[in-house]
Amino acid sequence: MYGLSPLGIFHLAVSIVALASGAILLIRDKAIVSGNRLGQVYILTTIVTCISALGIYQHGGFGRAHVLAILTLIVLGVAFVAGRNMFGKASPYIETICYSATFLFHMIPGITEAATRLPYGAPLAAGPEEPALKAATGLLFLLFILGAVLQARRLKAA
Repeated sequence: MYGLSPLGIFHLAVSIVALASGAILLIRDKAIVSGNRLGQVYILTTIVTCISALGIYQHGGFGRAHVLAILTLIVLGVAFVAGRNMFGKASPYIETICYSATFLFHMIPGITEAATRLPYGAPLAAGPEEPALKAATGLLFLLFILGAVLQARRLKAA
């Protein structure tokens, strides 16, 4: 299926659950939170997505996607620690922005892989270095920054 290995199919399925749950949380709650069931689904599926990504070598070896998976796991760890109030007054801000960053980290390879594989037989992009994909990544980063500012303002007002 679309050049995916069985591990790739599993990875895709789990990552879709992570993206969907993260999007619902961001729209509904304005933040990804670990204190509810959907937040726990997001965190667990994000961890599984990262671990399964480490076994995929689509482009020949250890690459940027693997680094991003490891970075995502680290940022999840920081969010977890922040959720235990280990950073004092900054803890809610760090936790919220870290979880949002992991959503951004999902979106980058998600858009890249979708654009280089779909539509089947005539993908939108020839490769991950396409200028349109770099622009899309830049736009995602700007949306993340805007969202982080809005989340910080919301936390400060609470």
